[in-house]
Amino acid sequence: MLRTLIAAAIVTSFMGGSSLAETFEVKMLNKSGKERMVFEPDFLRVASGDTVRFIPTDKGHNAETIKGRIPEGAEPFVGKIGKEVEVTLTTNGLYAIECKPHFAMGMVMTIAVGDIAEAPASFLEGRVPKKALKRFEEQISKL
Repeated sequence: MLRTLIAAAIVTSFMGGSSLAETFEVKMLNKSGKERMVFEPDFLRVASGDTVRFIPTDKGHNAETIKGRIPEGAEPFVGKIGKEVEVTLTTNGLYAIECKPHFAMGMVMTIAVGDIAEAPASFLEGRVPKKALKRFEEQISKL
């Protein structure tokens, strides 16, 4: 029995899966402390193959990737308003996440997948609302 379990773990590992993959939970909130419209936590560092579950603790929120602000080759995702969404991230790099209805209010988060030491220059390029930009800058300072 033990040999079978060990063999299954080795095969899973070689086939790209991981018996060590983790699931991280992120709450979507109207308020946390003095901040309004937030993801909690607003920054995660995860390994390739880990899963992130976005939980709409308060109504009216969603989680989705921001076009042009995910790693090349990564799959974008869009969660429905008020619904939980779960994504498994397999491409290393930085992912910018927004709550579409509250983007202008700064409801954003950053997920670093793998050993990322700094944000690419393009991560903050283009139009980003002032409050969202400030929060992104704070988040990537944690790299």
